[in-house]
Amino acid sequence: MTPRAVTVIGLGPMGQAMAHTLLAAGRPVTVWNRTPQRAEALVAAGAHLAGTPADAVAASELIIVSLTDYDAMRAVFETSAASFSGRVLVNLSSDTPDKTRAAAEWALGHDAAFISGGIMVPAPMVGTDHSYVYYSGDEQSFDTHRDTLAHLGEPRFLGDDPGSAQLMYQANLDVFLTALAGIAHGTAMAGAAGITARTFLAEAIQLFTAIPDIIAADGIEAFGADIDAGRHPGADATTVMMAASADHIAGTAAAVRIDTDLPRAVQRLYHQAIEDGYGADGWTRTIDAARVPSESA
Repeated sequence: MTPRAVTVIGLGPMGQAMAHTLLAAGRPVTVWNRTPQRAEALVAAGAHLAGTPADAVAASELIIVSLTDYDAMRAVFETSAASFSGRVLVNLSSDTPDKTRAAAEWALGHDAAFISGGIMVPAPMVGTDHSYVYYSGDEQSFDTHRDTLAHLGEPRFLGDDPGSAQLMYQANLDVFLTALAGIAHGTAMAGAAGITARTFLAEAIQLFTAIPDIIAADGIEAFGADIDAGRHPGADATTVMMAASADHIAGTAAAVRIDTDLPRAVQRLYHQAIEDGYGADGWTRTIDAARVPSESA
């Protein structure tokens, strides 16, 4: 069977990684980028460089988009959307769920199937055993092209709402970027006492890697089931106890004259949970505080 052809629109680091991965898997690949020079290595590896977005769309049934955001997609295809008829548009760009759903309607209006997605690894890890990708949208089209998409990473389909994959992607990045911000803030705090980043990070990463065992001693599934059932046991550490720690962290940041916005945001969640009457519950009660921000926030 002849391998299905693929078009990749957008050749930033992620787009290039996807195109190289698909070429290595034996897929015929057409690429387009506003700056053609970015395609030179791909062309040398066997990709076809399309002259226009319309030519790129015409080359394949499956169109994978990797651009800055969804507005960029609309701008690229502004004059070539008519060529989408019968195509499957897989947008792996980052944006908000509402813009993703609007793009799905736009694609449908041009007789194209639409699938949104989010790749949960950086570009160098695309196509490796560590790579996985969230998808949602047109399930029939997803099933048709699953084997091709699987070259990029393990496909995880989340249903027919095109916003679901985007929401899952952003929620994961919320955890990731907040964790990175915590590491950066802690490094700055330690540095105020003359502790080098080399010394501090060796200690902080040890704590970071232990977090799954600390918060979910009985396993992630049991941990998640408790939250879903509204159970927030505080036997090991209550919200009141954790709020005291949050107070001390914010106070320390202020004392050593570094930015306090991040620790005060954390502090607010704990105090909101206490104000709501859940001081004896565990720290996961702050999930409710995040769901319903206080009017003073």
